[in-house]
Amino acid sequence: MIGAGGGATGLGAILVEVLQGLLALLLAPGIVGLVRFIKARLQGRRGAPPWQPYRELAKLFGKEMVVSRNASWIFGVAPYVVFASTLAVALLVPMLAAPLPIDRAGDLIVVVYLLLLGTFAIGLAGLDPGSAFGGMGSSRALTIAALAEPTIALAVFALAVPAGSTNLGRIVARAIEDPGGALSPGHLMALAALFIVMLAEAGRLPVDNPATHLELTMIHEAMILEYSGRSLALLEWAAFLKFFVFLSLLANLGLPWGVALNPGASAVLVAAAILIVKVALLAAAVAVLETRLAKLRLFRVPELLSVSFLLALLAITSSFLVE
Repeated sequence: MIGAGGGATGLGAILVEVLQGLLALLLAPGIVGLVRFIKARLQGRRGAPPWQPYRELAKLFGKEMVVSRNASWIFGVAPYVVFASTLAVALLVPMLAAPLPIDRAGDLIVVVYLLLLGTFAIGLAGLDPGSAFGGMGSSRALTIAALAEPTIALAVFALAVPAGSTNLGRIVARAIEDPGGALSPGHLMALAALFIVMLAEAGRLPVDNPATHLELTMIHEAMILEYSGRSLALLEWAAFLKFFVFLSLLANLGLPWGVALNPGASAVLVAAAILIVKVALLAAAVAVLETRLAKLRLFRVPELLSVSFLLALLAITSSFLVE
């Protein structure tokens, strides 16, 4: 059912939210596979097909779990906390329609804290078995998170100023109503800051190399070295999902056209098709960027994140000046 004031209400809203969550879960591995495929072709390699991550997840779900003797209950619970918190973020980020009733359950602040919850859980899990590489990865990941999470809040807050709300659905709806605002300096700087943070949060180059097997340079992979079977599958799926969520957020904040304001069945299907195209194009851009960049030294990463923080701060200043 469609509300008179815009947005979906009742059973229709619930169906849209369920569809959004399922779409994110189903497409996230494929988007990562697409990035890998494009990178391989740009590097002159044949590469694995885009659906390879689905095969990897299916294989991991079928494998037996091996748990370190030194691990406590934290090690077993962490994958579920990381996966659940990332899925909750996927439900709160407007992908197909805006606004939705679930927006009342949380806004920008809740999204940032849910991301922090997942990072904190995987950080503890990396420390729990007592592995040297796990502890090193956790230390690096938490350091990056301490620099990246405030930037997310500042960047989206800069986009929230014109909308007068920190609710992500309202921010996207406002961007659709005022498309000219998407070309304002503050908007562009906020999107640039979010893009840099996305590379850090998703463990992409130049911050981290998701394809590396060198323990001394790993960040995300170092924290999950001790995992296997179903737990490893959940952590990998959560990492895919986080990458997809950031791409969707960038796509709908930067190019909000296609998001349904009055989501009937046809409008939601069109929004889903447009979202897939926008996310695929952003994924291709990430693949091209990663073939042109080398991994930064660890001590240079804070400098990159400082640039994103400065961009977000300038975006807020610009938003207030424009207002």
